[in-house]
Amino acid sequence: MYAVIQTGGKQYKVAPGEELRVEKLDGEIGDEVYFDNVLLVSKDDKATVGKPILKNIRVQAKITRQGRGPKIIVFKYKRRKGYRKKQGHRQDYTGVKITQIEA
Repeated sequence: MYAVIQTGGKQYKVAPGEELRVEKLDGEIGDEVYFDNVLLVSKDDKATVGKPILKNIRVQAKITRQGRGPKIIVFKYKRRKGYRKKQGHRQDYTGVKITQIEA
């Protein structure tokens, strides 16, 4: 059994027991979160697709980690103009473990 959920502007294929990183969610480590934007559910080789989302189906997950990703260097440069701009960025993320697909 698996599902396709949407969170943080991205889509993820998830199954019970999987761990994944999503865009930062509010909550502490150990809190339960629910993903209501379920786009597809597949059970016993039968897929149900939403138009655009499925009603009365949600994915339950547990927050396992709150962290920041690796540093990304953004360097802008224009030749012969003396223009240089160096900037760093670290994206916040939330680690979640999928516990159940409530279908």
